[in-house]
Amino acid sequence: MVGVIAWAYVRFGALPAVAGLLYGVKPVVIAVILQALWKLGNSAVKSAWLATVAMITLGLSLVGINPLLVLAAGGLLAAAGLFSELRNRASLLGLGTTSVVPLAAATAATAVSVGLWPIFLIFAKIGFMVFGSGYVLLVFLRAELVERHPWLTQQQLLDAVAVGQVTPGPVFTTATFLGYLLHGPTGAIAATAGIFLPAFALVAVSAPLIPKIRASRTASAVLDGVNVASLALMVVVTWQLARSAIVDWVTVALAIASALLVFSFPRLNSAWLVAGAGVLGALRYAIR
Repeated sequence: MVGVIAWAYVRFGALPAVAGLLYGVKPVVIAVILQALWKLGNSAVKSAWLATVAMITLGLSLVGINPLLVLAAGGLLAAAGLFSELRNRASLLGLGTTSVVPLAAATAATAVSVGLWPIFLIFAKIGFMVFGSGYVLLVFLRAELVERHPWLTQQQLLDAVAVGQVTPGPVFTTATFLGYLLHGPTGAIAATAGIFLPAFALVAVSAPLIPKIRASRTASAVLDGVNVASLALMVVVTWQLARSAIVDWVTVALAIASALLVFSFPRLNSAWLVAGAGVLGALRYAIR
């Protein structure tokens, strides 16, 4: 389905009606992502220290630190908080320094034409790096495909995210759309295979280890820190995408109205909002 939409985007994306549809959809997508971030924040920020870690990693992301380093910093800061807590407890008990379990590793118009092998490798790399929610994917897509390799524009990435929201399945289907923009149908296949393949390998290897990792307080703290750091990364990339999606008073109104609806009615199917906003955007262009 995403491949077919990508073909239609390349073939008809410049038409006013299609441009109008995307114009209406994108601010709604921003509101949907904000709702997801709010839910993730409620479950990820479990303590005052983790909230502090989230703010520190947010600052690191804002100044342009590599996303992998931001995630690593989140894990290390959370572990440091745990060590400090254990040391204070030991001091209160008069036991001196307490030994702990060793730290465990925690481990979205046609674009330029790119070779299949580079496409596969880039998306495989992203598949290996993405941690936590599928929305973290947006951070790495922007870093790799817009900034490091200027193969796509931020507008094309935002269009891909919108398509990922209106189709069934995970946000990772955004890769199929982007692969099509880079190299047509074969590019879509290469990007899809590249981004999903690491998950199969990593799950097979790590699944037996997860209970042991979570049984370690240190490793569990590292994972909690990486979670809040990934949340900070998602906040920054959502802000960056919002600047491209919300461009006038109409898109501001659409974003605010959508946000009010998704936050007031959590069980509301966001696909209806996306579809309605797309129709409104197309009608606006038709009337103009």
